[in-house]
Amino acid sequence: MVAAVTLSGIEAFRSLSTDDREALASRCDSRRYAADQQIISHTDSSTDVYFIVSGRVRATIYSSSGKEVSFRDIEAGEIFGDLSAIDGKPRSANVVALTDCLIVSMSAEVLWDTLQRYPDVCAVVLKELTKLVRSLAERVVEFSTLGVKNRIHAELLRLAGKHMQDENSAVISPAPTQADIASRVSTTREAVAREMSHLGQIGVIERRNSALVIGDVARLSRMVQEVRGQ
Repeated sequence: MVAAVTLSGIEAFRSLSTDDREALASRCDSRRYAADQQIISHTDSSTDVYFIVSGRVRATIYSSSGKEVSFRDIEAGEIFGDLSAIDGKPRSANVVALTDCLIVSMSAEVLWDTLQRYPDVCAVVLKELTKLVRSLAERVVEFSTLGVKNRIHAELLRLAGKHMQDENSAVISPAPTQADIASRVSTTREAVAREMSHLGQIGVIERRNSALVIGDVARLSRMVQEVRGQ
């Protein structure tokens, strides 16, 4: 049984009253996943939608040659699996737990009923879908117009935006691996290693224990803007 307090940590349900969350919780299931455990398989026909209570997951797909392409990391409080829940079509990506996770699931039927019953929940889901479309559109433009090192800069800038410590610095912990970044920007780990070394030499980033510190976000932003012609 899912507790109402569990749903209170999920962004889409924060506006609901305790009674409404209790009613909704009774229609959901929850499950714990260990790090590296697969949650959704690409092309699977299931249509449940998932909400992350704790932990972090990654959406990926593999090419026919076995190359991994990472779409995005999804954090606690966020939603995934909503595309198939909405249109009933097969899953568009694999989703794997990056850390130990507690995840609440809801059937497509319950999701539709919830969206119709609670306009505030519907608004959050729509905004999340819009954010996803904008993010993917931005990445398509980057793949079409930017060179490898510039795509690496753009990806680091995106990561920095989620982990700002002050106006000009970000601390990403744990640090993404070179392979992680390579799979996000469609290049090799070696190319990422070379550019990360260069950025370290000019004082934009540094490794600090298990974290990646971006010490000059403004400079990194200018580097991205210059090649975009902004």
